[in-house]
Amino acid sequence: MFGMSPTNLFSVLRIRHVILSAATFLILGSTASDAQTVNEQLEPVGIFNAAQDLHEKGDLKGAVSLYERAIAALPEFPEAEYQLGTAFLALGNIEAAEKAFRRALELRQDWTLPMARLGSILIERGRNDEALSLLEKVVEIEPQNSPALTALTELRIATGASPAVLRNLLSTISEMTAKANPTVSLWTARSALEMSLGQHEMAKSSLVKALALEPDNRLALAQLGDISLANGDITSARKIVARLDADREPFGPYLILKANVLAFDGKFDEAMTVLDTFKGNSTRADELRSRIKVARSTDPTDLEKQMEKRGRDVAILGRLCSMYRQSSPSKALEYCRRAAEVEPGNVSHAVGFGAALVQAKEYEAAVDILRKLISIAPDNSTARANLATALFQLKRYPEAKTEFIWLTNTQPKAPGAYYFLGIVHDHMTEYMDAAANYQQYLRLADPVQNKTDIERVNLRMPELQRLIKESKGKK
Repeated sequence: MFGMSPTNLFSVLRIRHVILSAATFLILGSTASDAQTVNEQLEPVGIFNAAQDLHEKGDLKGAVSLYERAIAALPEFPEAEYQLGTAFLALGNIEAAEKAFRRALELRQDWTLPMARLGSILIERGRNDEALSLLEKVVEIEPQNSPALTALTELRIATGASPAVLRNLLSTISEMTAKANPTVSLWTARSALEMSLGQHEMAKSSLVKALALEPDNRLALAQLGDISLANGDITSARKIVARLDADREPFGPYLILKANVLAFDGKFDEAMTVLDTFKGNSTRADELRSRIKVARSTDPTDLEKQMEKRGRDVAILGRLCSMYRQSSPSKALEYCRRAAEVEPGNVSHAVGFGAALVQAKEYEAAVDILRKLISIAPDNSTARANLATALFQLKRYPEAKTEFIWLTNTQPKAPGAYYFLGIVHDHMTEYMDAAANYQQYLRLADPVQNKTDIERVNLRMPELQRLIKESKGKK
């Protein structure tokens, strides 16, 4: 995961031991006794080089066997310990990898390669304090150590570090991405920090650069899914989850993304099942569990009492914003506004505010806010639906038509948009288009839930067909 490429590292380690062996030969001289000593020194190096050949070819088990032989022949062999750790890591044996990296550090205390690897393993195992200590030491020794900085980013975000700490880390990583040939891991680390600080468009730009380098990078795809969700683009988020579902080795960011998508769709039990498979500690996972618990609540009075005890809890504010839209639009507006203040980087709260304005029949204000939101998050279907509704109520039919067409194109199996688009075309005397959309609505609508609207359409269709037959209306 971290460190220089295996090929480069193998070359460095080989060169080092060739130099050491040559130096040993010169110092010891050429007596028979000394020649025997040199041969004893060379034997583990030869085994180590053979192990690296197998490692490069992908024979990990064979490489492990030879690394262990080299260490048995020369117990104080930090390079072999490090490479043994990387082979165990590739085999999924985390405990053995941790042991090997620790031994490498015992033999060479300030060696940053095993230090960064070990830090990453400790994060995975939830031992955050020790991981933080190690990674900070790496960065102290090598301020621009890419593997350590990316692991440190993961740790800082997972443990809910302050915005000041995140901004400082972002500044360092941004400087590194500005240099020649930045790695994918640096771009994903930068994106994660930008996302955490509410800089969604900048985060998306960083991910575009990461995916240009490695189109199938799992972490970059999961982060892009997070941004899609934050912008209310559930369709794109679902597509990314489906793409990552094919991966045989699920990983933390993907699991949290999948749980978030399931929660968005109201599948709370499934979301919790996914979260239960998540290993390690994560502020994001804990917050999602809390949001799901709040989302399951059906008693706004109880949530308001919790708010009094817990202060500005954004999950509760968001839920109250949603729950009061029908029964008390004025209350909904207040809770939506407060949620947006607490979490300004989350566009869903502002969308909720716009939806509450629609429920309160403050259509002009809703249009102003929702248009601004769509300029920021053009794929947010909730914002589009509420904007379409507000425009429809204001009888601004040409503008409403644009929004309803967008909805039918992006959500072709949702009947509601076809119904209102049919009415809009009808009002604009575009009778053929009206009939086409009404018919599509009748194909998709639920006969029980949509009984009243289906009856209205069926009553309108004969007159509409007469008008079309008589060539009335716009062509």
